Amino acid sequence: MRDEAILSAIAHEGTADYSSWVLPAAGEALRASGLGMADVDVLAVASGPGSFTGVRVGLTTIKAWSEAYAKPIAGVSRLKAIASQATGGQKYVAVFVDAQRGQVFGGLYRRQEPALELVEQEMVVAPEGFVKWVSEQAVNEAVSWISMDPEKITALDIWPGRARAGESVQESSNVLAPLIARLGRRRALEGRLTDALALDAEYVRRSDAEIFWKGGPTRGR
Repeated sequence: MRDEAILSAIAHEGTADYSSWVLPAAGEALRASGLGMADVDVLAVASGPGSFTGVRVGLTTIKAWSEAYAKPIAGVSRLKAIASQATGGQKYVAVFVDAQRGQVFGGLYRRQEPALELVEQEMVVAPEGFVKWVSEQAVNEAVSWISMDPEKITALDIWPGRARAGESVQESSNVLAPLIARLGRRRALEGRLTDALALDAEYVRRSDAEIFWKGGPTRGR
């Protein structure tokens, strides 16, 4: 990305393992843009939530580049990248994605032009619980809903009430890199960057190993 223009974007498609795909794809994107890593000013990365493996691979890659090329990093929420696509003028944007195990990763954002402001911490919760929580937070305000997995909410028995109120779930693109780049650029312009040492993952849900070793309920971050 240069200024507001996306120079190159390559989607991860097919069955290739992400960890072996990401470095060649990044090289291809740079070549297609006529750039080298030395020309890059800021590295942007999705810091979560998502699969533990996917988040770890992305963060490990970006940390290595940051150390090797002395580049600052913009960590971006995957949910916020999805929420940034939401259309309509509603005050609130509710975003969710499938978290497996009968749960969703969810977040509620308030439109504060020109940006989105997170209402509370992102969470992992049963879909019905997320709808109820959003309703409590938004009170009588209309909500824009967006997801890669709309059916996780629209198939619920409690959804028709929201639908009768004129709400629907917009389907998000699954190619988030350009959106992450734009949000990363905004963070850079605001001076909110980090480095390889301080960059942290936002898993939201604890790993299986932590749950099984320590016991207790799942906690969000």
